[in-house]
Amino acid sequence: MSGIASIHDTSEAHARSLDAADPLSRFRERFCIPPNPNMPNESSVYMCGNSLGCMPKAVPDAIGEMCEDWARLGVEGHFEARDPWYPYHESLREDYASLLGAKHDEVVAMNSLTANLHLLMTSFYRPTKERFKILIDGPCFPSDVYAVKSQIRSRGFDPESALIWVKPREGEGHLREEDIVGAIDEHGDSIALVLLAGVNFYSGQYYDVPRIVKAAHASGAVAGIDLAHAVGNVPVSLHEWDADFAVWCTYKYLNSGPGAVAGAFVHERHLNRAGFKEMPRYEGWWGNDPAGRFMMTPEFEPVRRADAWSLSNPPVLGLLPVKVSLAIYKEAGFANLRERSIKLTAYLESMIESVNDGSITIITPREPERRGAQLSLLTGTHGRELHTKITEAGVICDFREPNVIRIAPTPLYNSFHDCWRFAQLLGSAIA
Repeated sequence: MSGIASIHDTSEAHARSLDAADPLSRFRERFCIPPNPNMPNESSVYMCGNSLGCMPKAVPDAIGEMCEDWARLGVEGHFEARDPWYPYHESLREDYASLLGAKHDEVVAMNSLTANLHLLMTSFYRPTKERFKILIDGPCFPSDVYAVKSQIRSRGFDPESALIWVKPREGEGHLREEDIVGAIDEHGDSIALVLLAGVNFYSGQYYDVPRIVKAAHASGAVAGIDLAHAVGNVPVSLHEWDADFAVWCTYKYLNSGPGAVAGAFVHERHLNRAGFKEMPRYEGWWGNDPAGRFMMTPEFEPVRRADAWSLSNPPVLGLLPVKVSLAIYKEAGFANLRERSIKLTAYLESMIESVNDGSITIITPREPERRGAQLSLLTGTHGRELHTKITEAGVICDFREPNVIRIAPTPLYNSFHDCWRFAQLLGSAIA
């Protein structure tokens, strides 16, 4: 497939024909698409799955069933519920591992993304007087920046000297990977941790993660990945990539609800290494080896899985939507969804270009292998006004300061017709 989508038939009939010919279009019916406030019988043009995914229709009934078991069984539901609560997080392990290219013991469902980032940085950011810096990609999501700076300060260092930002070159919309690798080489002896996104939240760029991890390890640094915008969106192979650790959320492309339970990855070489028990970490009951969990001993014995970084028993009501969504991914097949995503994004790109008067620049990489289901539109000084206009017309997408509109044609529930409608509304707003 060409890196730059060509302008093709821009008619509404063509968009509908693409949907009719697509066997994956049926999955749209599994989700609740918010209605258009201007036309209640019509759905909005929902292009915000990169921020919050739509709700699977199966979630309310599943929650109702769990609540019935809670009312009927009380504490006995931990083992007697129709879907028992005590091992509930275990039921996500296989699907997580499959989606993330990891081994079963390397992944765990727990906490929120930033909480998991702090827990894993406690173990994997071990600065010394000589090697104390953290390298991140920019723009970087603020929560990661706050976490990184606070970790640096907590170890007695100054973020002004310990934080390395690698940002796009002047006049360019996304990073060059050679600049990331070059910065690692330049500062290598002083870098303790390379922490980057799998997909950059601002530009939608999908990094060559294996290349960057390899460079980090060659310099003697640890490599961590924030997969918030990557999981469920682009191919991920954490074990093969050789990342030391990774964290992700589940409320974006995994459609698991606002603030849904997140996840973490720790490579098996750390799980199997000598001194695993002595690794610095914050400890809690659920990180203890299940074989002795109910012995109630005061000594912590970490289980040799990513679960060792768990603290408390996971909230099963919060995990339930994650489980529902992962089942849909498994049924659809991620490889199939990735193929559809590439086609949808290319179609949307070409439709935008067909109405663009030159005032908008797509800063997301044009090559399909370098992006996921997101296009970031650089709008100049009129971006906020443009976003307001398309929102009022029935589009749901987001705006990132100072001048970027982000749109995400999510392959599980967005249609080619959604892309066509977006372009028409964008074109009208521009005009």
